[in-house]
Amino acid sequence: MNPIRHIRRIAAALVGLAAALVAVGATPAFARVMPPEGGGSAPSAPVPAPVRTVTRTVVVSGMPSWQIALIAVGAALLAGALAVLADRALAARRRTAATAA
Repeated sequence: MNPIRHIRRIAAALVGLAAALVAVGATPAFARVMPPEGGGSAPSAPVPAPVRTVTRTVVVSGMPSWQIALIAVGAALLAGALAVLADRALAARRRTAATAA
């Protein structure tokens, strides 16, 4: 077996692991806490909330639908890529076994 193939596969695996570690460890720019503008002091008195007769539901936590869609698309692309790689690896093994017999 050609040793270059082994080195390529190991290098590809290491690059993939490094990219995954960077993606997990990186903090997005919008997740940072920004100091308030104008000197950094909070207002002295809180502003009272306006009185309304309509009751509104406020969702404090959760994930927006665009993020859910983005995760689903990413998972589908990853699954497709892994399926293609597995199929190619299986086809290569079959060809090698057929020629060796």
